[in-house]
Amino acid sequence: MFWKRLVPLIFAVGVFTGAASAETVVHVAPPRPPLQKRTPPPAKDDVWIDGYQKWDGKHFSWVPGKWEKPPQPNLRWQPFRWVKRSDGWVLEEGYWSIT
Repeated sequence: MFWKRLVPLIFAVGVFTGAASAETVVHVAPPRPPLQKRTPPPAKDDVWIDGYQKWDGKHFSWVPGKWEKPPQPNLRWQPFRWVKRSDGWVLEEGYWSIT
C-alpha cells in the first residue's frame, strides 16, 4: 500500500522540479519597457503588476501591466525581471511573497 502511493508522488515531484528548472536563455537584451499609465485601482486592496517583455522564441513582445487582487492578505508582488548571465538573458517570473 505504501509503495503504491509513493511511486506516483515521486513521479509528480520529478515532473514538477523538471518543469520548474526549465528556462529559456535569450541571446538578445530585452528592449526597455514603454512608459505605462496606471489607471486608478479597481478595488482598494488591488496591487499593480508591472508589465514585462515576453520572449516568444523569435521576438520580444510587451505584456502590459495590470491591477490584480492578491491571492491572500499581506502578500507583495515581486515583478518579472530579465537577468543578465554569461550565456545570455533569462526571465525570472514574477511571484507573490510574504511582506
